[in-house]
Amino acid sequence: MADTVIELRNIVKRFGKVVANNGVNLSVRKGEIHAIVGENGAGKSTLMKILYGLYHPDCGEIILNGCKISRNTPQNAIKNGIGMVHQHFMLIPPLTVTENVILGIEPAKKGILDLAFAAKEIQSLSDKFNLKIDPSKKIEELSVGENQRVEIIKVLYRGAEILILDEPTAVLTPQEVKEFFGVIKNLVSQGKTVIIITHKLDEVMDISDRITVMKQGRTINTLDTAKTSPREIARIMVGRDVLLKVDKKPMETGNTILSVENLSVMKNASVHALKEISFQIKAGEILGIAGVEGNGQTELIEAIMGLNIEKIVSGKVSLMDMEMSKKSTKYRLKSGFSHIPEDRHKRGLVLEFSVRDNLILGRHNDFSASGFLQEKSINSYSETLINDFDIRPPDADVAAEGLSGGNQQKIIVAREFSRNFEFLLAAQPTRGVDIGAIEFIHRRIIAARDEGKAVLLVSAELSEILSLSDTIAVLYKGRIAKIFNASSTNENELGAFMTGAAS
Repeated sequence: MADTVIELRNIVKRFGKVVANNGVNLSVRKGEIHAIVGENGAGKSTLMKILYGLYHPDCGEIILNGCKISRNTPQNAIKNGIGMVHQHFMLIPPLTVTENVILGIEPAKKGILDLAFAAKEIQSLSDKFNLKIDPSKKIEELSVGENQRVEIIKVLYRGAEILILDEPTAVLTPQEVKEFFGVIKNLVSQGKTVIIITHKLDEVMDISDRITVMKQGRTINTLDTAKTSPREIARIMVGRDVLLKVDKKPMETGNTILSVENLSVMKNASVHALKEISFQIKAGEILGIAGVEGNGQTELIEAIMGLNIEKIVSGKVSLMDMEMSKKSTKYRLKSGFSHIPEDRHKRGLVLEFSVRDNLILGRHNDFSASGFLQEKSINSYSETLINDFDIRPPDADVAAEGLSGGNQQKIIVAREFSRNFEFLLAAQPTRGVDIGAIEFIHRRIIAARDEGKAVLLVSAELSEILSLSDTIAVLYKGRIAKIFNASSTNENELGAFMTGAAS
Protein backbone atom coordinates (compact mmCIF):
# COMPACT_ATOMS: atom_id res chain seq x y z
CA MET A 1 0.00 0.00 0.00
CA ALA A 2 1.20 3.48 -0.87
CA ASP A 3 0.55 4.84 2.61
CA THR A 4 2.31 2.01 4.46
CA VAL A 5 5.23 3.34 6.50
CA ILE A 6 6.26 0.13 8.34
CA GLU A 7 6.07 -3.52 7.40
CA LEU A 8 7.31 -6.35 9.58
CA ARG A 9 7.42 -9.60 7.62
CA ASN A 10 7.63 -13.09 9.13
CA ILE A 11 9.50 -11.92 12.24
CA VAL A 12 10.83 -14.75 14.41
CA LYS A 13 12.54 -14.23 17.76
CA ARG A 14 13.58 -16.94 20.20
CA PHE A 15 14.96 -16.69 23.74
CA GLY A 16 16.34 -20.15 24.41
CA LYS A 17 13.36 -22.52 24.33
CA VAL A 18 10.86 -19.67 24.31
CA VAL A 19 9.56 -18.47 20.93
CA ALA A 20 8.49 -14.86 21.61
CA ASN A 21 7.64 -14.00 17.97
CA ASN A 22 6.67 -16.77 15.58
CA GLY A 23 6.28 -15.48 12.02
CA VAL A 24 4.76 -12.10 12.89
CA ASN A 25 3.45 -9.83 10.14
CA LEU A 26 2.47 -6.23 10.82
CA SER A 27 1.66 -3.27 8.59
CA VAL A 28 1.38 0.30 9.92
CA ARG A 29 0.06 3.20 7.87
CA LYS A 30 1.48 6.69 7.89
CA GLY A 31 -0.38 9.10 10.17
CA GLU A 32 -2.40 6.48 12.03
CA ILE A 33 -2.65 5.45 15.69
CA HIS A 34 -2.12 1.71 15.60
CA ALA A 35 -2.80 -0.29 18.78
CA ILE A 36 -1.18 -3.65 19.47
CA VAL A 37 -3.03 -5.78 22.02
CA GLY A 38 -2.71 -9.31 23.32
CA GLU A 39 -2.30 -11.42 26.42
CA ASN A 40 0.82 -11.23 28.56
CA GLY A 41 3.61 -13.03 26.77
CA ALA A 42 1.95 -12.65 23.35
CA GLY A 43 5.14 -11.01 22.02
CA LYS A 44 4.00 -7.39 21.72
CA SER A 45 6.92 -5.68 23.48
CA THR A 46 9.44 -8.05 21.89
CA LEU A 47 8.15 -7.12 18.44
CA MET A 48 8.41 -3.40 19.14
CA LYS A 49 11.91 -3.81 20.60
CA ILE A 50 12.87 -5.48 17.34
CA LEU A 51 11.48 -2.52 15.40
CA TYR A 52 13.45 -0.15 17.65
CA GLY A 53 16.63 -2.21 17.30
CA LEU A 54 16.96 -3.38 20.90
CA TYR A 55 16.60 -7.00 19.73
CA HIS A 56 17.66 -8.55 16.44
CA PRO A 57 15.18 -10.98 14.85
CA ASP A 58 16.32 -14.54 14.17
CA CYS A 59 14.67 -14.18 10.78
CA GLY A 60 12.24 -11.89 9.00
CA GLU A 61 12.35 -8.43 7.43
CA ILE A 62 11.82 -4.85 8.59
CA ILE A 63 10.63 -2.55 5.79
CA LEU A 64 10.59 1.19 6.47
CA ASN A 65 9.13 3.48 3.80
CA GLY A 66 9.64 0.73 1.24
CA CYS A 67 13.30 0.13 2.09
CA LYS A 68 14.61 -2.95 3.87
CA ILE A 69 16.59 -2.37 7.10
CA SER A 70 19.30 -5.02 7.20
CA ARG A 71 20.79 -4.64 10.69
CA ASN A 72 18.72 -2.48 12.98
CA THR A 73 20.09 -0.81 16.15
CA PRO A 74 18.60 1.88 18.40
CA GLN A 75 21.00 4.38 16.83
CA ASN A 76 19.84 3.44 13.33
CA ALA A 77 16.20 3.43 14.42
CA ILE A 78 16.57 6.98 15.75
CA LYS A 79 18.30 8.06 12.51
CA ASN A 80 15.37 6.52 10.61
CA GLY A 81 12.88 8.54 12.67
CA ILE A 82 11.72 5.82 15.07
CA GLY A 83 11.44 6.63 18.78
CA MET A 84 10.32 4.43 21.67
CA VAL A 85 8.86 5.45 25.03
CA HIS A 86 9.27 2.51 27.40
CA GLN A 87 6.79 1.37 30.04
CA HIS A 88 9.22 2.24 32.84
CA PHE A 89 10.41 5.84 32.49
CA MET A 90 14.13 6.33 31.87
CA LEU A 91 14.63 9.69 33.54
CA ILE A 92 17.10 10.93 36.17
CA PRO A 93 15.06 12.70 38.90
CA PRO A 94 17.68 15.24 40.15
CA LEU A 95 18.36 16.53 36.62
CA THR A 96 16.27 19.10 34.76
CA VAL A 97 14.02 18.36 31.83
CA THR A 98 16.62 19.84 29.50
CA GLU A 99 19.46 17.78 30.96
CA ASN A 100 17.42 14.58 30.63
CA VAL A 101 16.30 15.26 27.08
CA ILE A 102 19.78 15.97 25.67
CA LEU A 103 21.62 13.09 27.40
CA GLY A 104 23.85 11.47 24.81
CA ILE A 105 23.39 14.18 22.19
CA GLU A 106 24.47 17.27 24.13
CA PRO A 107 24.69 20.40 21.93
CA ALA A 108 27.92 22.37 22.17
CA LYS A 109 29.02 25.85 21.14
CA LYS A 110 32.77 26.19 20.66
CA GLY A 111 33.24 23.02 22.69
CA ILE A 112 31.05 24.23 25.58
CA LEU A 113 27.71 22.65 26.49
CA ASP A 114 24.94 24.97 25.24
CA LEU A 115 22.04 24.33 27.64
CA ALA A 116 20.31 27.57 26.69
CA PHE A 117 20.06 26.51 23.04
CA ALA A 118 18.75 23.06 24.04
CA ALA A 119 16.17 24.57 26.41
CA LYS A 120 14.93 26.83 23.62
CA GLU A 121 14.55 23.86 21.27
CA ILE A 122 12.71 21.87 23.95
CA GLN A 123 10.39 24.77 24.70
CA SER A 124 9.64 25.03 20.97
CA LEU A 125 8.70 21.34 20.83
CA SER A 126 6.59 21.68 23.97
CA ASP A 127 4.69 24.61 22.45
CA LYS A 128 4.30 23.00 19.01
CA PHE A 129 2.78 19.79 20.36
CA ASN A 130 1.03 21.37 23.38
CA LEU A 131 3.05 19.30 25.87
CA LYS A 132 3.11 22.00 28.57
CA ILE A 133 6.59 21.22 29.90
CA ASP A 134 9.00 23.71 31.51
CA PRO A 135 12.57 22.81 30.36
CA SER A 136 14.07 24.25 33.57
CA LYS A 137 12.08 22.06 35.98
CA LYS A 138 13.72 19.07 37.66
CA ILE A 139 12.16 15.68 36.93
CA GLU A 140 11.59 15.09 40.65
CA GLU A 141 9.33 18.17 40.71
CA LEU A 142 7.03 16.85 37.98
CA SER A 143 3.92 14.69 38.12
CA VAL A 144 3.80 11.22 36.58
CA GLY A 145 1.87 12.60 33.62
CA GLU A 146 4.49 15.29 33.06
CA ASN A 147 7.23 12.63 33.21
CA GLN A 148 5.40 10.83 30.42
CA ARG A 149 5.39 13.99 28.30
CA VAL A 150 9.13 14.51 28.92
CA GLU A 151 9.74 11.02 27.52
CA ILE A 152 7.80 12.03 24.41
CA ILE A 153 9.86 15.22 24.08
CA LYS A 154 13.02 13.07 24.29
CA VAL A 155 12.06 11.11 21.17
CA LEU A 156 10.74 14.18 19.34
CA TYR A 157 14.00 16.03 20.06
CA ARG A 158 15.80 13.21 18.28
CA GLY A 159 13.60 13.67 15.21
CA ALA A 160 11.08 10.84 15.66
CA GLU A 161 8.35 10.56 13.02
CA ILE A 162 7.16 7.19 14.32
CA LEU A 163 6.54 6.89 18.08
CA ILE A 164 6.27 3.52 19.84
CA LEU A 165 4.52 3.83 23.21
CA ASP A 166 4.67 0.79 25.54
CA GLU A 167 1.79 0.83 28.08
CA PRO A 168 1.76 4.66 28.05
CA THR A 169 -1.18 5.10 30.43
CA ALA A 170 -0.24 2.43 33.00
CA VAL A 171 0.54 4.98 35.72
CA LEU A 172 -1.71 7.89 34.69
CA THR A 173 -4.90 9.11 36.36
CA PRO A 174 -8.10 9.41 34.27
CA GLN A 175 -7.53 13.16 33.96
CA GLU A 176 -3.93 12.60 32.84
CA VAL A 177 -5.05 9.95 30.34
CA LYS A 178 -7.47 12.44 28.80
CA GLU A 179 -4.69 15.05 28.49
CA PHE A 180 -2.31 12.41 27.13
CA PHE A 181 -4.75 11.37 24.42
CA GLY A 182 -5.03 15.01 23.42
CA VAL A 183 -1.24 15.08 23.02
CA ILE A 184 -1.27 11.90 20.89
CA LYS A 185 -4.00 13.21 18.61
CA ASN A 186 -2.09 16.46 18.22
CA LEU A 187 1.07 14.55 17.26
CA VAL A 188 -0.83 12.63 14.59
CA SER A 189 -2.52 15.78 13.28
CA GLN A 190 0.97 17.13 12.62
CA GLY A 191 2.07 14.11 10.62
CA LYS A 192 3.44 11.69 13.21
CA THR A 193 2.62 7.97 13.29
CA VAL A 194 1.95 6.33 16.66
CA ILE A 195 2.06 2.66 17.71
CA ILE A 196 0.62 1.92 21.16
CA ILE A 197 1.02 -1.31 23.15
CA THR A 198 -1.71 -1.50 25.76
CA HIS A 199 -4.04 -3.81 27.70
CA LYS A 200 -6.78 -1.22 28.22
CA LEU A 201 -9.46 -1.99 25.69
CA ASP A 202 -11.61 1.04 26.49
CA GLU A 203 -8.61 3.26 25.73
CA VAL A 204 -7.89 1.31 22.55
CA MET A 205 -11.41 2.11 21.38
CA ASP A 206 -11.00 5.80 22.26
CA ILE A 207 -7.62 6.51 20.69
CA SER A 208 -6.76 4.06 17.88
CA ASP A 209 -7.55 3.86 14.17
CA ARG A 210 -6.64 0.19 13.80
CA ILE A 211 -5.91 -2.67 16.19
CA THR A 212 -3.62 -5.66 15.72
CA VAL A 213 -4.28 -8.61 18.04
CA MET A 214 -1.35 -10.88 18.95
CA LYS A 215 -1.59 -14.31 20.54
CA GLN A 216 1.19 -16.77 21.42
CA GLY A 217 3.77 -14.91 19.37
CA ARG A 218 1.65 -14.50 16.25
CA THR A 219 -0.50 -11.74 14.75
CA ILE A 220 -4.07 -13.07 14.70
CA ASN A 221 -6.00 -10.22 13.12
CA THR A 222 -5.93 -6.50 12.33
CA LEU A 223 -9.23 -4.69 12.89
CA ASP A 224 -10.63 -1.28 12.08
CA THR A 225 -11.44 0.23 15.48
CA ALA A 226 -14.70 1.73 14.24
CA LYS A 227 -15.92 -1.74 13.18
CA THR A 228 -15.16 -3.72 16.35
CA SER A 229 -15.90 -3.75 20.11
CA PRO A 230 -14.03 -4.45 23.37
CA ARG A 231 -15.90 -7.74 23.69
CA GLU A 232 -14.82 -8.92 20.24
CA ILE A 233 -11.19 -7.89 20.86
CA ALA A 234 -11.15 -9.69 24.22
CA ARG A 235 -12.61 -12.82 22.65
CA ILE A 236 -9.93 -12.86 19.93
CA MET A 237 -7.18 -12.25 22.52
CA VAL A 238 -8.24 -14.86 25.06
CA GLY A 239 -10.15 -17.33 22.88
CA ARG A 240 -13.36 -17.06 24.89
CA ASP A 241 -15.86 -14.50 26.13
CA VAL A 242 -14.39 -12.38 28.94
CA LEU A 243 -16.37 -10.71 31.69
CA LEU A 244 -15.52 -7.03 31.35
CA LYS A 245 -17.43 -6.20 34.56
CA VAL A 246 -16.92 -7.65 38.02
CA ASP A 247 -19.80 -9.74 39.32
CA LYS A 248 -20.01 -9.74 43.11
CA LYS A 249 -22.67 -10.36 45.70
CA PRO A 250 -23.61 -7.77 48.37
CA MET A 251 -21.05 -7.30 51.15
CA GLU A 252 -21.48 -9.35 54.33
CA THR A 253 -19.06 -8.05 56.94
CA GLY A 254 -17.80 -9.51 60.18
CA ASN A 255 -15.38 -8.27 62.83
CA THR A 256 -12.77 -5.61 62.19
CA ILE A 257 -9.63 -7.22 60.73
CA LEU A 258 -7.35 -4.24 60.02
CA SER A 259 -7.39 -1.02 62.00
CA VAL A 260 -5.31 2.08 61.23
CA GLU A 261 -5.53 4.81 63.88
CA ASN A 262 -4.20 8.38 63.60
CA LEU A 263 -1.26 7.25 61.47
CA SER A 264 1.28 9.94 60.60
CA VAL A 265 4.34 9.20 58.48
CA MET A 266 7.18 11.48 57.42
CA LYS A 267 8.27 11.75 53.79
CA ASN A 268 11.54 13.33 54.87
CA ALA A 269 12.86 15.19 57.91
CA SER A 270 10.47 18.12 57.46
CA VAL A 271 7.54 16.97 55.29
CA HIS A 272 4.65 14.68 56.22
CA ALA A 273 3.61 11.99 53.75
CA LEU A 274 0.58 10.99 55.84
CA LYS A 275 -1.26 13.04 58.45
CA GLU A 276 -3.47 11.32 61.03
CA ILE A 277 -4.91 8.66 58.75
CA SER A 278 -7.64 6.49 60.30
CA PHE A 279 -9.80 3.70 58.84
CA GLN A 280 -10.96 0.16 59.51
CA ILE A 281 -11.53 -2.82 57.24
CA LYS A 282 -13.88 -5.58 58.32
CA ALA A 283 -13.93 -9.25 57.40
CA GLY A 284 -15.67 -9.53 54.04
CA GLU A 285 -14.92 -5.96 52.97
CA ILE A 286 -12.79 -4.39 50.24
CA LEU A 287 -11.63 -0.86 50.97
CA GLY A 288 -10.27 0.90 47.89
CA ILE A 289 -7.76 3.74 48.12
CA ALA A 290 -8.14 6.23 45.26
CA GLY A 291 -5.74 9.09 44.65
CA VAL A 292 -3.31 10.65 42.25
CA GLU A 293 0.04 8.89 42.70
CA GLY A 294 2.32 10.71 45.11
CA ASN A 295 -0.35 11.65 47.67
CA GLY A 296 0.82 9.19 50.30
CA GLN A 297 -0.20 5.81 48.86
CA THR A 298 3.32 4.38 48.87
CA GLU A 299 3.99 5.52 52.44
CA LEU A 300 0.65 4.06 53.57
CA ILE A 301 1.45 0.71 51.97
CA GLU A 302 4.92 0.68 53.53
CA ALA A 303 3.59 1.64 56.98
CA ILE A 304 0.97 -1.11 56.94
CA MET A 305 3.54 -3.69 55.82
CA GLY A 306 6.29 -2.53 58.21
CA LEU A 307 8.60 -1.30 55.47
CA ASN A 308 9.10 2.22 56.86
CA ILE A 309 8.78 1.85 60.63
CA GLU A 310 11.44 4.52 61.23
CA LYS A 311 9.30 7.12 59.41
CA ILE A 312 6.15 6.56 61.50
CA VAL A 313 5.81 9.39 64.01
CA SER A 314 2.43 8.56 65.53
CA GLY A 315 -0.54 6.23 65.31
CA LYS A 316 -0.81 2.47 65.10
CA VAL A 317 -1.66 -0.41 62.80
CA SER A 318 -3.49 -3.45 64.22
CA LEU A 319 -4.51 -6.84 62.87
CA MET A 320 -7.61 -7.81 64.84
CA ASP A 321 -6.47 -7.35 68.46
CA MET A 322 -2.71 -7.45 67.73
CA GLU A 323 -0.85 -4.16 67.37
CA MET A 324 1.65 -4.41 64.54
CA SER A 325 3.08 -0.88 64.43
CA LYS A 326 6.63 -1.86 65.35
CA LYS A 327 6.61 -5.42 64.06
CA SER A 328 8.75 -6.55 61.13
CA THR A 329 7.37 -7.36 57.71
CA LYS A 330 8.28 -11.01 58.26
CA TYR A 331 6.27 -11.07 61.48
CA ARG A 332 3.26 -9.48 59.78
CA LEU A 333 3.31 -12.01 56.94
CA LYS A 334 3.45 -14.88 59.44
CA SER A 335 0.59 -13.32 61.43
CA GLY A 336 -1.90 -13.19 58.55
CA PHE A 337 -0.85 -10.38 56.19
CA SER A 338 -0.41 -10.86 52.46
CA HIS A 339 1.02 -8.23 50.13
CA ILE A 340 0.96 -7.62 46.38
CA PRO A 341 3.48 -4.74 46.11
CA GLU A 342 2.98 -1.75 43.82
CA ASP A 343 6.49 -2.06 42.37
CA ARG A 344 6.99 -5.68 41.35
CA HIS A 345 10.68 -5.24 40.56
CA LYS A 346 11.59 -3.41 43.75
CA ARG A 347 9.45 -5.27 46.27
CA GLY A 348 8.03 -8.38 44.66
CA LEU A 349 10.67 -10.32 42.76
CA VAL A 350 14.33 -11.22 42.55
CA LEU A 351 14.57 -10.97 38.78
CA GLU A 352 17.69 -13.14 38.49
CA PHE A 353 15.98 -15.98 40.40
CA SER A 354 13.90 -18.65 38.69
CA VAL A 355 10.10 -18.65 38.66
CA ARG A 356 10.26 -21.50 41.19
CA ASP A 357 12.46 -19.54 43.61
CA ASN A 358 10.29 -16.43 43.30
CA LEU A 359 7.16 -18.43 44.06
CA ILE A 360 8.56 -19.38 47.50
CA LEU A 361 10.18 -16.03 48.38
CA GLY A 362 9.58 -15.39 52.06
CA ARG A 363 8.11 -18.87 52.48
CA HIS A 364 11.25 -20.99 52.64
CA ASN A 365 10.43 -22.25 56.12
CA ASP A 366 7.20 -23.75 54.75
CA PHE A 367 9.24 -25.95 52.43
CA SER A 368 12.11 -27.00 54.66
CA ALA A 369 12.81 -29.76 57.15
CA SER A 370 15.87 -30.04 59.39
CA GLY A 371 17.34 -27.01 57.68
CA PHE A 372 17.04 -28.44 54.14
CA LEU A 373 14.68 -27.32 51.39
CA GLN A 374 12.29 -30.02 50.20
CA GLU A 375 12.83 -29.87 46.45
CA LYS A 376 10.05 -32.32 45.59
CA SER A 377 7.51 -30.32 47.56
CA ILE A 378 8.73 -27.02 46.02
CA ASN A 379 8.52 -28.45 42.49
CA SER A 380 4.99 -29.74 43.04
CA TYR A 381 3.88 -26.43 44.58
CA SER A 382 5.46 -24.43 41.74
CA GLU A 383 3.86 -26.55 39.03
CA THR A 384 0.44 -26.16 40.66
CA LEU A 385 0.70 -22.38 40.84
CA ILE A 386 2.11 -22.08 37.30
CA ASN A 387 -0.92 -24.02 36.03
CA ASP A 388 -3.51 -22.36 38.27
CA PHE A 389 -2.34 -18.83 37.44
CA ASP A 390 -1.40 -19.52 33.80
CA ILE A 391 2.19 -18.25 34.15
CA ARG A 392 3.85 -18.23 30.74
CA PRO A 393 6.07 -19.84 29.70
CA PRO A 394 5.08 -22.74 32.00
CA ASP A 395 8.67 -23.42 32.99
CA ALA A 396 9.68 -23.14 36.65
CA ASP A 397 13.38 -22.96 35.73
CA VAL A 398 13.15 -19.77 33.64
CA ALA A 399 14.52 -16.61 35.31
CA ALA A 400 11.79 -14.11 36.23
CA GLU A 401 13.58 -11.40 34.25
CA GLY A 402 12.87 -13.39 31.07
CA LEU A 403 9.09 -13.13 31.50
CA SER A 404 6.79 -10.36 30.33
CA GLY A 405 5.71 -7.79 32.92
CA GLY A 406 2.26 -9.33 33.19
CA ASN A 407 3.61 -12.82 33.80
CA GLN A 408 6.00 -11.43 36.42
CA GLN A 409 2.92 -9.97 38.12
CA LYS A 410 1.22 -13.37 37.98
CA ILE A 411 4.14 -14.90 39.94
CA ILE A 412 3.56 -12.40 42.77
CA VAL A 413 -0.22 -12.79 42.73
CA ALA A 414 0.10 -16.58 42.79
CA ARG A 415 2.53 -16.49 45.72
CA GLU A 416 0.50 -14.04 47.80
CA PHE A 417 -2.86 -15.73 47.26
CA SER A 418 -1.34 -19.05 48.29
CA ARG A 419 -0.55 -17.71 51.77
CA ASN A 420 -2.83 -18.39 54.73
CA PHE A 421 -3.91 -14.76 55.21
CA GLU A 422 -6.62 -12.74 56.94
CA PHE A 423 -5.71 -9.39 55.39
CA LEU A 424 -4.62 -8.73 51.80
CA LEU A 425 -2.95 -5.51 50.74
CA ALA A 426 -3.27 -5.45 46.95
CA ALA A 427 -1.35 -2.50 45.47
CA GLN A 428 -1.74 -2.06 41.70
CA PRO A 429 -2.61 -5.79 41.41
CA THR A 430 -3.36 -5.70 37.67
CA ARG A 431 -0.81 -3.14 36.44
CA GLY A 432 0.50 -4.27 33.06
CA VAL A 433 -1.72 -7.37 33.06
CA ASP A 434 -3.87 -8.53 30.13
CA ILE A 435 -7.66 -8.62 30.10
CA GLY A 436 -7.93 -12.35 30.76
CA ALA A 437 -5.54 -12.19 33.71
CA ILE A 438 -7.31 -9.08 35.05
CA GLU A 439 -10.57 -11.01 35.09
CA PHE A 440 -8.84 -13.89 36.90
CA ILE A 441 -7.17 -11.64 39.53
CA HIS A 442 -10.42 -9.74 40.14
CA ARG A 443 -12.24 -13.00 40.75
CA ARG A 444 -9.55 -14.06 43.24
CA ILE A 445 -9.86 -10.77 45.13
CA ILE A 446 -13.66 -11.06 45.26
CA ALA A 447 -13.38 -14.70 46.36
CA ALA A 448 -11.06 -13.67 49.22
CA ARG A 449 -13.57 -11.03 50.29
CA ASP A 450 -16.44 -13.55 50.13
CA GLU A 451 -14.40 -15.96 52.28
CA GLY A 452 -14.29 -13.32 55.01
CA LYS A 453 -10.88 -11.81 54.32
CA ALA A 454 -10.26 -8.07 54.60
CA VAL A 455 -8.79 -6.42 51.49
CA LEU A 456 -7.11 -3.04 51.05
CA LEU A 457 -6.99 -2.23 47.33
CA VAL A 458 -4.67 0.55 46.13
CA SER A 459 -5.01 1.21 42.42
CA ALA A 460 -4.47 3.98 39.89
CA GLU A 461 -7.35 2.49 37.88
CA LEU A 462 -10.54 4.17 39.03
CA SER A 463 -12.63 1.65 37.12
CA GLU A 464 -10.93 -1.11 39.13
CA ILE A 465 -11.48 0.74 42.41
CA LEU A 466 -15.16 1.29 41.61
CA SER A 467 -15.89 -2.24 40.42
CA LEU A 468 -14.08 -4.14 43.21
CA SER A 469 -14.46 -1.94 46.29
CA ASP A 470 -17.26 -1.87 48.82
CA THR A 471 -15.92 1.33 50.36
CA ILE A 472 -13.61 3.93 48.80
CA ALA A 473 -11.29 6.38 50.59
CA VAL A 474 -9.78 9.22 48.57
CA LEU A 475 -6.23 10.11 49.61
CA TYR A 476 -5.20 13.71 48.90
CA LYS A 477 -2.04 15.41 50.17
CA GLY A 478 -1.53 12.76 52.83
CA ARG A 479 -5.03 12.94 54.28
CA ILE A 480 -8.27 11.08 53.65
CA ALA A 481 -10.37 13.65 51.82
CA LYS A 482 -13.56 11.60 51.99
CA ILE A 483 -14.82 8.04 52.35
CA PHE A 484 -17.54 6.87 49.94
CA ASN A 485 -19.88 3.95 49.59
CA ALA A 486 -18.66 2.52 46.27
CA SER A 487 -22.18 1.97 44.96
CA SER A 488 -23.12 5.64 45.34
CA THR A 489 -20.20 7.44 43.69
CA ASN A 490 -18.58 7.66 40.24
CA GLU A 491 -15.30 8.49 38.46
CA ASN A 492 -16.10 12.19 38.12
CA GLU A 493 -16.85 12.65 41.82
CA LEU A 494 -13.80 10.66 42.88
CA GLY A 495 -11.63 12.56 40.39
CA ALA A 496 -12.74 15.87 41.83
CA PHE A 497 -11.63 14.86 45.33
CA MET A 498 -8.42 13.27 44.01
CA THR A 499 -7.32 16.54 42.44
CA GLY A 500 -8.51 18.83 45.24
CA ALA A 501 -11.26 20.37 43.10
CA ALA A 502 -13.75 19.22 45.75
CA SER A 503 -13.23 19.02 49.48
